[in-house]
Amino acid sequence: MSTPPDRAGDPGTVTVRGRAVRCRVAGQGPPVVLLHGIGRTLADFAELHDLLARDHRVVSLDLAGHGGSAPLDEPHTLAALARATAESLDALGVDRPAHLVGNSLGGAVAMRLAVDEPSRVASLVLANSAGFGAEVTIALRLLALRPLGRLLLRPSRAVARHTERALFHDARHVTAARLDTALAAARRPHAARVMLELVGSLGTVRGVAPGWRAELLDAVARLDVPLLVVWGDRDRILPAAHLDAARARLPRARTHLFPDTGHLPQVERAAQFHHLVTDFWAAPPARG
Repeated sequence: MSTPPDRAGDPGTVTVRGRAVRCRVAGQGPPVVLLHGIGRTLADFAELHDLLARDHRVVSLDLAGHGGSAPLDEPHTLAALARATAESLDALGVDRPAHLVGNSLGGAVAMRLAVDEPSRVASLVLANSAGFGAEVTIALRLLALRPLGRLLLRPSRAVARHTERALFHDARHVTAARLDTALAAARRPHAARVMLELVGSLGTVRGVAPGWRAELLDAVARLDVPLLVVWGDRDRILPAAHLDAARARLPRARTHLFPDTGHLPQVERAAQFHHLVTDFWAAPPARG
């Protein structure tokens, strides 16, 4: 391990099967794992990470092929990201069931990991998660059209600003630091390939594919694990109507809709999000 991630809570790297994984670890207590969305980084959980680290051991990861984490030697699919996440947790010594918190694609990764290795999971918190409907922003659907996808993924500050603006209801969150982080991630030599592999495995120009969603949600519904699904009512990436689908497909789940909030409620409503999840963990819903 170089630049150990638990020193002063700063990001560092851990080596997993010869591959560098960027991570941030802080705090003591029950383990919490924070998983970001497609094309994003662990920076999307910076505020929540700090709040949770007061009384939890919090692990934020750059998913395989994202941010500062090296790409896999296999196609980047939901199952591959879940396996890589499990291997990273092993490398970090997370040896007890963890609360998984996933935003967007990270929510689908968390669900896949819970289905594939349920003994690793204490609860699932899904924030504006992929998997509950076909509808998704046109910007992601167009990536399924090659070579248009590669053209759209050429890094530029204008594109980064447009993307960041789409993620938030409150434009004050579109800061220079967030733009710098997004640009740095987009400029990684493998970034476009990873994005196109993921988009191609999860959907088409028509939207998120139904096959993997149905299989995954059916399997999650059978799990004996507490579930919390939250959404921002002004999400322009995955519409808030998907929360109704979550209630129908996962009837045991607790749900919450944040007002005047976009695709990243853990950023726009960090304090409320923290309060909501810690209350959920303290008094989880009745199982089964």
